[in-house]
Amino acid sequence: MHRASRDAACITPPGGDPLPIEIDGIASSEQIRTELAADGNPVLLGFSRGKDSLAAWLAMREAGITVVPYHLYLVPGLRFIEDSRKFYEDFFQTEILDLPHPTLYRWLNSLLFQPPERAAVIEAAQLPEATYEEMADMLREDLGLAGVWNADGVRAADSPNRRMAMVTHGPKREQLRKVSIVWDWRIADVRDALKRHNCPLPPEYEWFGRSFDGLDFRFLDPIRQHAPEDYQRILDWFPLADLEVFRRGLAA
Repeated sequence: MHRASRDAACITPPGGDPLPIEIDGIASSEQIRTELAADGNPVLLGFSRGKDSLAAWLAMREAGITVVPYHLYLVPGLRFIEDSRKFYEDFFQTEILDLPHPTLYRWLNSLLFQPPERAAVIEAAQLPEATYEEMADMLREDLGLAGVWNADGVRAADSPNRRMAMVTHGPKREQLRKVSIVWDWRIADVRDALKRHNCPLPPEYEWFGRSFDGLDFRFLDPIRQHAPEDYQRILDWFPLADLEVFRRGLAA
């Protein structure tokens, strides 16, 4: 295990920005991006449309890395998600592959928010629950990109658990060909990259302060208010999700 060389969450020079995150024995994200650019191979990017995945894409583009982005949808056919994905395709002038998220199948297999009459049909379907690594491997095979790295926007400063994972495993996991491409960035670095490239966040940041990430009340009620057709689409797939709103007495 690598020893953290400093408590990066606390060290701030007087009158200045926090010092960069450093962990003994681990290359900086800038060094990693330079190495990947020198390799000349494209890099997959799990693109959630969130601030960190946007920062990861912008950082790789600045480094001259060819990005092959893929988006994993939690609920099929949500208009605000699809419009946002198409916006970023235009913004980056790059096609974004759109695939079902493993969590979608997990939700369905666990009968989340499903009425009893759907149980037999869902169970008979035997939906596969691929891991993220399996998804990346399938993409590599389909695209003829064997062995390329799969990047994410995970940052050590995001939480103590993520920092510990970075200390334990590092930002590059050779066996999985997985790389956290902006692992040492702080939120200020993310904001600077977005501002520098005039890259907006998706609309749901104004609704719930992050990209769409679940079927609990904090996501469902803002979608119900701001995108009622998409809310109905969620109910088409998960009919009893409406209970998240009903139990708070807020249903229309």
